[in-house]
Amino acid sequence: MRRALLSLAALTGSVILAACGGAAGSDDAGTGPTSAASQPPAPQPASRKPVPKPSPTPRNELADLAEQAATAVPLPQIPPESGPVLGGDISWPQCPVGMGIAQKRTLGLPLPIPEARYVVIGLTNGPGFYANPCLGEQVTWARENDVLVSAYAVASYPEAPELRRFATEGPYDGSDGLGALRNVGYQQARFNIASMQTAGLETPIVWIDVEPVPDFEWSSDPVANAAVVEGLARGYRDAGYDIGVYSTPYLWEGVVGDLALGVPEWRAAGQTSREEALGRCGTDWVIQGGEAVMGQWVEAGRDQNVTCPGISADLGRWFHRY
Repeated sequence: MRRALLSLAALTGSVILAACGGAAGSDDAGTGPTSAASQPPAPQPASRKPVPKPSPTPRNELADLAEQAATAVPLPQIPPESGPVLGGDISWPQCPVGMGIAQKRTLGLPLPIPEARYVVIGLTNGPGFYANPCLGEQVTWARENDVLVSAYAVASYPEAPELRRFATEGPYDGSDGLGALRNVGYQQARFNIASMQTAGLETPIVWIDVEPVPDFEWSSDPVANAAVVEGLARGYRDAGYDIGVYSTPYLWEGVVGDLALGVPEWRAAGQTSREEALGRCGTDWVIQGGEAVMGQWVEAGRDQNVTCPGISADLGRWFHRY
C-alpha cells in the first residue's frame, strides 16, 4: 500500500481528496492540464505582482548541464510493459489549500490513484515565472510511493515587465520583436529548470503545455505566441532535456497557429474516459506532427493518463525512476 504524502498532510492537517491537459484539460482550469477539452472562456486581464527576479541557471551552466547529462551514471532500468500503462499528473491545484499567487490559489485536489505507475509533475503556478508552490513535496511523494516521474510546464505570454526584463537575455537578437519574445520563452525554461533542480525533480523530458491561460491571456498574434514557445523549446534543449507538447489540435492552433515542432505529443481528452484518451493516440488527433505518447482524461476528480500503443516498451525514454 502506498504511503500518504506526509509533508503535504503536515501543512494542511489532511490532504483534500477531491481532480491537466493542455489541449483538453487545463492546469489553469483548476485541475491541471485538463480544462482544455472544451473551449475555455476568454481569459480576463488580472493585476500581477512585480516580476520575480529568480536566479535561474546561467546560460553557461546550461551547457554544463547538457554535458553532465551525456556523461551521467546510467539510471535504474525501467522494465518494459506489454500494454498501456496508467498514470496521473499533478501540479499547483493538488497543493494544500491556499498557497500560490492570488489568481491561482491552490485547491487541495487529490493526488493520483494508487494504481498509477507514473506521475507528470507541473512546474508552474499557472503562468511562467511562478513556481508550483509545493513542487518539492510532490517530488517527495513520488519518491516515497515509487512512481516514475516526468515534468510539464505551462507556457505563457509575457507581461510588459517580463518583456522589458528578459528581451535581450538569451540567444536571440532582442532588438527584434520576435527575438525578444523568444528570449522571454528561453528564460521561462531556465526558470523552470532552476525549480526542478531545487526540488530534486529529474526527468528525461519536459512537456510544454500550450493552451489558453485564464487570467494571463496569450496575444492575438499566433506568430508572436509561437516565438515564446520556440524560445522555451530551445531553453530546455540547451540544458539537455528532450521536449514534448501538451495540448489539443484546436487549442494549439488557436494559440500558436501552424507552428510545427515535430516533437512527441501528450494529448488531452477532457471529462471523458480511458477509452477516449486511448483514442487520442490515433492520427485524427495529431497536434503538430509528433509521436503520440500519452492520452489524458479526467475521472473521479483526477487527471489520469494512459500510454499510447508501443510506448510502454521503453518507459525510460519518458520517465525517471528514483
